[in-house]
Amino acid sequence: MIGVNKAILIGHLGKDPDVRSTAGGQPVATFSLATSERFTDRNGQRQDRTEWHTVVAWGKLAELAGQYLKKGRSVYVEGRITTRSWDDRDGNKRYKTEIVATQIQFLSGSGNGPVSEMDSSSSSTSSFDMNQAMPETAPMVEEDLPF
Repeated sequence: MIGVNKAILIGHLGKDPDVRSTAGGQPVATFSLATSERFTDRNGQRQDRTEWHTVVAWGKLAELAGQYLKKGRSVYVEGRITTRSWDDRDGNKRYKTEIVATQIQFLSGSGNGPVSEMDSSSSSTSSFDMNQAMPETAPMVEEDLPF
């Protein structure tokens, strides 16, 4: 049986993305994303609960994330959930669950909707425009950026 592994998150960046390159030169960006929920507990008290997620982006998506995402920015992230494991210095097995992003969409500061989009499915250039994909041959001009 084939399964589905898809995560959709809307939240705020906890810190600026950390962009590095693999030994083969592949860019990879890592950032933390906070998602929050508000609810009323059994005693009628309003409670806030925040969950922190580690998001990883690769290739052009990583470059764009490193260039344009900043701490506190509201974003939509779509991707798949992965868990990796390793042995620490003491020989203990360690695990980390991450979201490998396939799409990142900036949201406006007030949360009123999308202002631009980055998608890892494009062949050489990620879509990065207010409402529609930019042609791959068009140069990106700073005045065209929505923020």
